[in-house]
Amino acid sequence: QLQLVESGGGLVQPGGSLRLSCAASGFTLEYYAIGWFRQALGKEREWVSCMNSIGGIAHYPDSVEGRFTISRDGAKTTVYLQMNNLKPEDTAVYYCAAEFEPDGQAMCALYEYDVWGQGTQVTVSS
Repeated sequence: QLQLVESGGGLVQPGGSLRLSCAASGFTLEYYAIGWFRQALGKEREWVSCMNSIGGIAHYPDSVEGRFTISRDGAKTTVYLQMNNLKPEDTAVYYCAAEFEPDGQAMCALYEYDVWGQGTQVTVSS
């Protein structure tokens, strides 16, 4: 069974940093496109980062560009989201997602992903 498990969330002050992890269980992430999404209370789930399955090309929306960095470990079992200069509006449940994509295309939309983690809460508050 393919599973993703997020960790690393918590409470942080504005301007602080967190690193989220997303560990794959039952498969490796080779040839998988990866996405990070978030959902704030009362809002729709939105994309915050995605990475191509081949080449590791990262993509970000303007809201997090320059502050968030997606990366993957060499063993291709864990994906990370480094979040710096966090703002109160970054408060949300963060989810990672994976989808087999051997052609190396970027996948940054919710509907493109079938495998999801359970989410980890990030709260940015003083």
